[in-house]
Amino acid sequence: MLLFTISFPGPARADSMPNPARQAELLNLVRQDCGSCHGLTLAGGLGLPLTPEALKGKSPEALEETILRGRSGTPMPPWSPFLTEAEAAWIVDILLKGLP
Repeated sequence: MLLFTISFPGPARADSMPNPARQAELLNLVRQDCGSCHGLTLAGGLGLPLTPEALKGKSPEALEETILRGRSGTPMPPWSPFLTEAEAAWIVDILLKGLP
C-alpha cells in the first residue's frame, strides 16, 4: 500500500517578517497599486488617505483585515490572494510609521 501526502504551503505566521527582497516588492505594491486609488503620496484620492496621521488610532488588526478582505460596497479589493497575513501586518506597520 502506497500513501501520498500532499502539503500546500499555508500563509506565513503573522509574526514573521518578509525577507528584504519581498519587502522591496511590497513597498512597490503600496506605492503603485495602493497609490493608484489612495494617491501616489497616499494622501487620499478615490481611497482614503493612508498617512500615519489619517491612520492614527485605528486598530492594526482592523487595517490588516481591510487589506486582506477588502471592503464590501467600496472599490477596496481583497488582497488575500496576493499577500500573507504577515505581509499585510508588515504593510500596516510601515504605513503607521510613515512610508519610507
